Amino acid sequence: MTLARAVLIGGVAALTADSFDQPVPARLLVSLTIVALVLDGVDGQVARRTGTVSALGARFDMEVDASLLLVLSLYAAHQVGAWVLVIGLMRYVFVVATWLLPWMQATLPPRYWRKVVAATQGVVLVSASAGVIALPLMVAALMIALALLVESFGRDVLWMWARRVPKVSPATRRSAVDVA
Repeated sequence: MTLARAVLIGGVAALTADSFDQPVPARLLVSLTIVALVLDGVDGQVARRTGTVSALGARFDMEVDASLLLVLSLYAAHQVGAWVLVIGLMRYVFVVATWLLPWMQATLPPRYWRKVVAATQGVVLVSASAGVIALPLMVAALMIALALLVESFGRDVLWMWARRVPKVSPATRRSAVDVA
């Protein structure tokens, strides 16, 4: 199911790329996105019921979700401005941070709120793509969605920071041995 979502998102990405040069059928883009979001809502349940849950499947699902948010934020940037790209880039900035800061490689405990925030991003971005809401209201909704995303990522970063193992320098180790 996640692979089917990835194919749908490939269609959304193609339409988004075309939208830089020419108008694209927004209804098609929105329809593909809605189907992908609905499948996202059931793929985990299907995996649990069929006994096909795996760490790889969960990771694949998360990366497919992130790619959809990036593509939708690229499309929405036409209407609301480049700032909305922060929504789509947040996951990728987080990944780069894990490469630079080893303490951010900790395994996070499951948290339902992450799913709520991710779903909110998808719904708000597809609404922006549809262009059915007045621009000022859409900008406000996107700002709220971004604030929720920053809060969610921020909470995870703070959780990892609080549990990091500080590096002990050789000089500090010697001082501790001398005191003992």
